[in-house]
Amino acid sequence: MKEQYKDDIPLDDDGNPILPVKANDNPEWYVIHCYSGYENKVRHNLEQRIETMGMKDRIFDVVIPTQEEIEVKDGKRRVIERHVFPGYILVNMILTEESWYVVRNTPGVTGFVGMGNDPTPLRPEEVSQILRRMEAEAPHIKVTFKEGERVRIVDGPFNDFRGTVDAIDMERAKVRVMVNFFGRETPVELDFLQVEKA
Repeated sequence: MKEQYKDDIPLDDDGNPILPVKANDNPEWYVIHCYSGYENKVRHNLEQRIETMGMKDRIFDVVIPTQEEIEVKDGKRRVIERHVFPGYILVNMILTEESWYVVRNTPGVTGFVGMGNDPTPLRPEEVSQILRRMEAEAPHIKVTFKEGERVRIVDGPFNDFRGTVDAIDMERAKVRVMVNFFGRETPVELDFLQVEKA
């Protein structure tokens, strides 16, 4: 079934849209939108279409911005890959009507980010910032607790003590917990990974 286009997009003799795409010989990064949770499937679909439709000379890279995150669950550390921008995928391509059509009509792609049918490329500094964030050496630690919440200490000399989160220092990845120690509330500074939600 052919995708229905809005009336303001003229069609050629084959029924394909004649797009107001500003052709550009330089590859640029564009953002496409898809349903959140389907990013990997859409990337796979798009990479297959690039291969089968011979677009490797115009569509060069498909990237899902991710970041490694350490999650503590049931006292066990796990490194998970989290999508930085759920529902968005970056595509490095030379924008032509054909490359636009291949990307836009990939199953799962809901559209390009930009005004109407004119995709807006990312600025080079935006791209380098996103790619730098992906290549950060230290995984980001997922914090599942917030100030005022009850937590359990899972590591260190206060193992198995329970307390209340007093302050969170994201820069240093430290948390201050008020622990009842010998009948007095005592502040204890801990690493994020030494604490989990009670």
